Formats: sequence, C-alpha cells, structure tokens
Amino acid sequence: MAVKIDVVTIFPHMIEAGLAEGVVGRARIAGRLDIVVHDLRDFTTDRHRVVDDVPFGGGPGMVMKPEPFFAAMRAIRASRGEPEVVALLSPAGDRLTQDGARRLSGNRHLVLLCGRYEGIDERVREALVTEEISIGDYVLSGGEVPALAVIDAVGRLVPGVVGDDQSVEGDSFTRGLLDYPHYTRPAEYEGRRVPEVLMSGHHAEIRRWRREAALQRTVERRPDLLPTATLDADEREWLERADRPIGE
Repeated sequence: MAVKIDVVTIFPHMIEAGLAEGVVGRARIAGRLDIVVHDLRDFTTDRHRVVDDVPFGGGPGMVMKPEPFFAAMRAIRASRGEPEVVALLSPAGDRLTQDGARRLSGNRHLVLLCGRYEGIDERVREALVTEEISIGDYVLSGGEVPALAVIDAVGRLVPGVVGDDQSVEGDSFTRGLLDYPHYTRPAEYEGRRVPEVLMSGHHAEIRRWRREAALQRTVERRPDLLPTATLDADEREWLERADRPIGE
C-alpha cells in the first residue's frame, strides 16, 4: 500500500516541480508514494481567492486566514481519509532529524501545511495541527522548501522507494554517524588516487576501512553526534585508540 502525503500550499507548481524528478518522482510513478498537492486558493470563497489578511493588533505583513486551511482539511478527510499526522512547516517546530524522518515514514497518511507571509492564524495550529517541523534555524520565504525536504527524507525510507536497501542503511545519520567517503573511476585523477584497499577485492578489509573512515569523518566534522551514535565494540575500540573518548 502506498504512503499518502497531501501538501497544502499557495504555490502548487513549486511543489510539483520539486517532486517531478529523482527518487520521489519515480516512486510516484510506481505507486509507492501517493502524493497530492492542493492549492489553498481553491478553498477560498471570494472571487479574488484571498488567503491572507491584516493581523489583529497591528504590525507588519499579512497573516494567512484560517478558513481556507479548515476547508482544505475537510476536503482531504472526505476524499483521502483521516491523516495520522498533520504537520505545519514552521521555525517553531522540532528540527527534522533522520530519526524523525524514520518515525514519519511509519505513518500511512501525512498532511503538510505550508505557511507564507508573517505566519498562519493560530487557530489553524490549535485545531488542525498535530506537530510542527523545522528544517533548521534560518528564515525561508515559506513552507514549500521544507515540505519538499520532508517528503524526500521520509519518502526514501518507505520500503521499495530506494532500489537498494543497503544504500538507505548506509546513509549519514542512520546510526548517528556521517557516511564514509565514496570513490569511482578513474583510479587516479589529477594526482589523487583512490585508497588501495577499495580496489583490493578484500571485502572484509573494505568494510573495516569504511567503518573507520565514517568514524574519522564524524570525529573531524560532527563530534557532537558521537554521544548518541549507535556503535559496536570494534567502533568503540577504534575511538579509544584514536584518543577520542565517546562523549568528549
């Protein structure tokens, strides 16, 4: 059964363009991801299809009106069923992590609400939203780019979406570590050679090199990940030999 994802936005073409290519695009064609993009303006009742208004209390900018979001959710429930998650893309949300993407991928039906302008009327958040998601501590013009990031992160964890399950299992952050370096032909380019072990055909040595390279990269670039990383005894021993106590 396909995982259903509904996206509510005032820029449906922006979402559709981002979903047309790559892994997610192929998964839609194959029927593994059932993604429907809804134009919020279709759920307005005035001739100008207005989705925003001035804020009560004054202040800069405009606020997205509650009525179109409530109408959109009624239509989604009627045509697509009751969603397990209704997520608002918001800087106030929990930051998206690989564990969070994995949790979301275990649901059968997600709705993503994309805000714009100064924000969404708080009553939408109170009555409709089950959680808020942020993709980082910076300001974007709206929720469309975060929605695409969520769909890509969640979608590739749905069984069958990525053809090689080992590719998903080896992704950065899957065990709390960064991925190991990757190489392809040619074996030497502009004076830089591929590590000999990767061309040795010795699979056990290759696995060991990759594990140690992933640890080394994490130590150098993201040591903050180590305290919560899932490590086996050999990896812990490597860190101790490298004079990098876990949690330091």
